[in-house]
Amino acid sequence: MIQVTKTFLPPQEEYNAILKRAWDAGWITNRGALVQELEEKLKTYLQVPNIIAMTNGTLPLQIAIKALGLKGEIITTPFSYVATTSSIVWEGCTPVFVDIHPEYLTIDETKIEAAITHKTSAILATHVFGNPCAVEKIETIAEKYNLKVIYDAAHCFGVTYKGKSIFEYGDVSTCSFHATKLFHTGEGGAMFTNDNELYNKLFYHHNFGHKGKEDFQGMGINAKMSELQAAMGLAVFPYLKLITEGRRRVIQFYKSELPTFMEMKLREDTIWNYSYFPIIFENQNQLLRVQKLLNGVNIFPRRYFYPSLENLPYVEGEMCLKSQYVSERILCLPLYPDLEYRHLQQIVKIISTIKQ
Repeated sequence: MIQVTKTFLPPQEEYNAILKRAWDAGWITNRGALVQELEEKLKTYLQVPNIIAMTNGTLPLQIAIKALGLKGEIITTPFSYVATTSSIVWEGCTPVFVDIHPEYLTIDETKIEAAITHKTSAILATHVFGNPCAVEKIETIAEKYNLKVIYDAAHCFGVTYKGKSIFEYGDVSTCSFHATKLFHTGEGGAMFTNDNELYNKLFYHHNFGHKGKEDFQGMGINAKMSELQAAMGLAVFPYLKLITEGRRRVIQFYKSELPTFMEMKLREDTIWNYSYFPIIFENQNQLLRVQKLLNGVNIFPRRYFYPSLENLPYVEGEMCLKSQYVSERILCLPLYPDLEYRHLQQIVKIISTIKQ
């Protein structure tokens, strides 16, 4: 069976050797030595000033909203994973959807100002498939209207924009370390900010509000990464170059062998991470036909992101026509380092039938 992705698993003996350190210490949670080591390695690798490793990629969004004291309306994108919108609603705010740029697939920064009202407190935008938003223009708008900016950078591990980590943009950026991601800790995620004062607030929010063992700095929840998760991250870390190069190889094959499809346009000055390979069909019927043919030979691409989030049953908002158009036609093809050449040929052959 060929899935849209495949979890990279390091040699089990290497994971076990790292995990043994936690066993020997008798310390498997509450920010032990492995979590702290992983954070330091990632800070250096990503060239960021602050990082908080967390137990998944959704809690960072919720904690960011809470820590920034956001109320009322938050402008966001309809073309993202459901966690982006659900986190807004979960924290008692109202998502206001702004349509996407049809080529970059990120929020259309030229439409943001028109959506701002006296109730707007922030912009929560997604760097789609590792493709950065128009961060400078969003920053200008945020400064003009005194808004906070959160970036859902779930797909952005290792991405740089204009020579800086994409995680350095916005008041807060978040990332997912889910097992399907380029870098993973099984389940996991992280939060980033350049503001040291805000970092301290985010930190105590993710650890019950603790300030030492008996004092409390403020309210918090439990979002800590465990030593078991950190051990996986430390075991995966040495293979990052192999993983990235393997994914790049697969994407190069698709680009050279597939017939012409509309693809996501990568924003200028971006060093990308080869996180996903989406293609956009001319219509939904083409997509469904290809999906059925691939599923028939146990190959399972993914309609990602689908549906457009303004269609969720617990939100209200006008239809975002460009997001709707793309979400109905986009398909992410299988992508992982050891995807075999014969399977790549099979995928290309089936997809090519609709162009004949």
